[in-house]
Amino acid sequence: MVDLRGRARAIFDRAVEAANPSLALRNRLASQPFPVPASGGRTILIAIGKAAPAMLSEALDHVAGEREAIAVTNYENDVQVPGATVIRAGHPVPDQNGLSAGRHIIGLLSSATSKDHVIALISGGGSALVPAPVDGVSLEDKAEVNRLLLSCGMDIVAMNLVRQQLSRLKGGGLPRLAAPAAVTAYILSDVIGDDLRAVASGPTVSPIGTRAEARQACKEAGIWNGLPASVRAHLERDEEKMNSFPEAGNHLIGSNRLSLMAARSEAGKDFEARIVSDRLTGDVSIAADTIMQAVRTAPTGTPLALLFGGETTVQVTGNGTGGRNQELALRIAMLADTLGEDRDWVFLSGGTDGRDGPTEAAGGFVDAQTCARIIGSGWDPAAMLAKNDSNAALAAANDLLLTGSTGTNVADIQVFLRT
Repeated sequence: MVDLRGRARAIFDRAVEAANPSLALRNRLASQPFPVPASGGRTILIAIGKAAPAMLSEALDHVAGEREAIAVTNYENDVQVPGATVIRAGHPVPDQNGLSAGRHIIGLLSSATSKDHVIALISGGGSALVPAPVDGVSLEDKAEVNRLLLSCGMDIVAMNLVRQQLSRLKGGGLPRLAAPAAVTAYILSDVIGDDLRAVASGPTVSPIGTRAEARQACKEAGIWNGLPASVRAHLERDEEKMNSFPEAGNHLIGSNRLSLMAARSEAGKDFEARIVSDRLTGDVSIAADTIMQAVRTAPTGTPLALLFGGETTVQVTGNGTGGRNQELALRIAMLADTLGEDRDWVFLSGGTDGRDGPTEAAGGFVDAQTCARIIGSGWDPAAMLAKNDSNAALAAANDLLLTGSTGTNVADIQVFLRT
């Protein structure tokens, strides 16, 4: 008998390992070393995101001469980087530490000269970790915007469209501030489709869109009237004209798709393994139906592994605690009666960063008995789902996926195993 839970966890762990930021950067630098600053210049290294300490630690091994280095990451990522300043800040809600980090980075970039070279190490989570509000917008205003964006079901690209318009660093702010110094960026993508404008809100890439488009996105999501007055005022101002955009050299070194391929290799040891989708996005209810449709139409007669990657969204209507991966796992558990009782199965949904929403869990993994365990603990799965309380429901079933901070982030991985 195959230990389905153990195998699902091993497959997920292999996907996370494939996104190891140190190895990804090392592999890239083996064929294309860092640019060297001009004589008398510095290498300025700025790492932003959940993988920042690991990326910066690796990068420092490849830099000679005068250098300055800073990493900004989340509180759970308790890693020191010798020879660098490490600042931990709030995620997913920006906080005062993040504001201080943004000011530190802006000051460092503003000191750069034409002799210096800036190395940017970008990974998921950077958008919230380094708030640098435009004039007139406070940190509290930005935190409220972030809360509204996270709760309205808006996709990550639209969220970052709005965030960019409210920041001095996002949407290409880093090369603008660093000019005349050249900028080279190495990016670990947590965005499905790898639109680099959306990873950490694109600090080294031209903006996704305009203020007018950000306004329209907020109106379509139904949050415009709830935005702070300062934010609405800024988004209603005329567009700023830019004569030129300083180009950075941007290099993609890791992604969800690459992790899915590693997961398929691991799953193939015991199962017929298929990547069903690397773009599992949209509301979790629709994603659950998509997964179930793939399960129902999959061939029988052989152990099967169906793999998905992406980043879903949750429409928050209740006051419970959870995240998109936990809610997706709970929804699959509640659809279990459509699978039949003749085959064992396990479903895992997890964030590769090790954290799903404002919880300590990375996600959840469920089986045909999950709902029975929840009910046996005195809870009603449907009622828990209705108030977005997937964390408590899965905890009652002992079905939370707990990994701790992984030091990387390439969005989410889903694994469905069936005997």
